[in-house]
Amino acid sequence: MSPRIAAHLCKIGVHFDLVSHAHSRSSKQSAAAAQLPLEKIAKAIIICDGDRYRMCVIPAHHRLMLDRINSHMHSHYRLATEEELAALFDDCEVGAVPALGQVYGMPVSWDEELNDTQDIYLESGDHEHLIHLNHGAFLELMGGQDHFQMSCPEDKHRNMIIH
Repeated sequence: MSPRIAAHLCKIGVHFDLVSHAHSRSSKQSAAAAQLPLEKIAKAIIICDGDRYRMCVIPAHHRLMLDRINSHMHSHYRLATEEELAALFDDCEVGAVPALGQVYGMPVSWDEELNDTQDIYLESGDHEHLIHLNHGAFLELMGGQDHFQMSCPEDKHRNMIIH
């Protein structure tokens, strides 16, 4: 687990469980390795507008609709590059970004689809653990962060979606 994430969770005092699983390379693989439905995994996607970064937290079986975010925020966001991610999340393994951007000093927007999920699992900063939160703990960690519908299931609207 990322040292910053561990310190933050302990400081806030929110209840969580750490779920171990076989090494994975993506949220989908993490769900399969931990034998969890993909709908319960919340993945983080980092977007950038100039030097402003923002984390978007969406269900792992969804795709981010960048055009909707740009319209909602009146911005011109793009996906962050691998190099940017490595610099921003220097205590995490590449591709295992925890969905807690506030720990890294960036604003977070989360998809309203997660409001219907009772148990939510987040990457922990490594490729062998997930952080399990109940719905109340997730909302406590997201407290005050922007939320709106910013994603859709992967099988819909493929031509206007960025993942």
